[in-house]
Amino acid sequence: MTTGILDELIWRELIAQSTDLGALQAATEAGPITLYCGFDPTAPSLHLGNLAQILTVRRFQMAGHRPLALVGGATGLIGDPKMTGERTLNPRDVVEEWVGRIRGQLERFYDFDGSNAAEMVNNYDWTVGVSVLEFLRDIGKHFSVNRMLDREAVAARLAKEGISYTEFSYQLLQSFDYLQLYRSHGCTLQTGGSDQWGNITAGTDLIRRVEHVAVHALTTPLLVKADGTKFGKTESGTVWLDSSLTSPYAFFQFWLNADDRDVPVLLRTYSFKGRDDIRDLLEATVERPHERAAQRALAMELTEMVHGTAERDAAEAAGRALFGHGDLADLPASTLAAALSETPHGTLEPSEVVGGVLPAIDELLVRSGLVASKSQARRTIAEGGAYLNNVRVSDEGFTPATADLLGGEWLVLRRGKRSVGGIRVQS
Repeated sequence: MTTGILDELIWRELIAQSTDLGALQAATEAGPITLYCGFDPTAPSLHLGNLAQILTVRRFQMAGHRPLALVGGATGLIGDPKMTGERTLNPRDVVEEWVGRIRGQLERFYDFDGSNAAEMVNNYDWTVGVSVLEFLRDIGKHFSVNRMLDREAVAARLAKEGISYTEFSYQLLQSFDYLQLYRSHGCTLQTGGSDQWGNITAGTDLIRRVEHVAVHALTTPLLVKADGTKFGKTESGTVWLDSSLTSPYAFFQFWLNADDRDVPVLLRTYSFKGRDDIRDLLEATVERPHERAAQRALAMELTEMVHGTAERDAAEAAGRALFGHGDLADLPASTLAAALSETPHGTLEPSEVVGGVLPAIDELLVRSGLVASKSQARRTIAEGGAYLNNVRVSDEGFTPATADLLGGEWLVLRRGKRSVGGIRVQS
C-alpha cells in the first residue's frame, strides 16, 4: 500500500521542480512506482548533499514505492560539467574502487527485502557494450545542441575557457540511463537536486521521443546556509559519510553546531520526525536557544543513521566529556583521538618529555593553540579558566606527567567553558 508521499514532500518543502506534479501525484496514489536517483563516484565517499537525495528516495520507499540506487560506474568516468572548469578524469581502477565504496554506503539506507525491495544498479553495465555509432544513431539524434547549450553549467564554461566534448556529452549518458531503467525496470521517476533539472528533463524528453510515453522528474532545493555558504562544508572541508574522512565525532558536532536559522530546513530535509515533533523542536529553538534541543536531536538521529548507535553514543559522550560533563577516562582512545583532532591541538616530541614530566601548563596552553602567549595563559590560569583533563589548574607552574596522558598520548586542555584543545605526545 502506498501513502501520500508528495503531500509529505510538500509540507517538508522538498520539491523545487516537477514536470507535472498533478500527474505524478495521481501515479503515486494509483500504486507503487519505480524511481531512481544516481550517484557518480567522483570521490571515495558520498557527502551531506548526496544524503539529502538518498533520504528523499528513502521517503518514497517508506511510502511503498520501489527505489533503484544507481551508482554511475560509466558517468563517473566522464564527470558532470562543473561551472569552474574541466574535471580531471580519474583512472578506471580508482573509479571502480569508488563504485564499490559508494555502493556500500547506499546499501545502509534502503530496504532490499519485501514487496518494494530496492535494487542496486550500475550504469556501466548497460553502457560499456554500446558502440559509438550505435549511441550516436539511437540516442544522439534525439538531442538538440541548441538546448544543450542553454544548460547553466555549459553556458558558464563556454563563456570562460570552453568545455570538452566529453563533458558536454554527459547529459546524453544520464538520459540514456533513464531510458534503460524505464525499459528494464519500468522506472517512471528520476529525482535529484535542482542543479540536475536540465539533465533529468533531458531524460524525460528522450523517453517521450523514443518510447512515446510521459515519465516524471522531481528535484529538491539546493541547500544553502543562512550565512550564504554552501551546506555541508566546514572550515576543514566537506562533511563526508565515510567515517575515515569525517569522524563520527566531527559529524555529530556539525549538526550540534548548526545555526539556529538553518534548523527549520535541516529538520524538514534530513529528519524523519513527524510534523508535531518538528514543530516542538522549532518552538524550543526559539524559546530556549541555549539548550540547542533541535540541533542535538538532529545530531543524534543523523549520526545513528549514518554511523550506527554505538558511534552515535561514543560521539555524544566525547562531546560531553570534552566540555566537562563526562569522564574522559571512559572514552575509547580512538574516539578521543578523533574528537581532539577536530579541535586546536599541538604535539610534543618524545624528547620534550623529560623524566616522565611534560612542559609546564602555560607552555602547553600556547602549544595547543588555545592562547596566543604565555602571558595570556597565565592570565587564564589566574582567572580560574584553565583546565587539564577537566580539572581546574590554579598553579601556573604546574607540570603534568606521562601518567596524566589519556590513552597513553593525549592531554585535554580547556580555556573557559567552550574552548577545548589538546596536546598529543608523539610515540
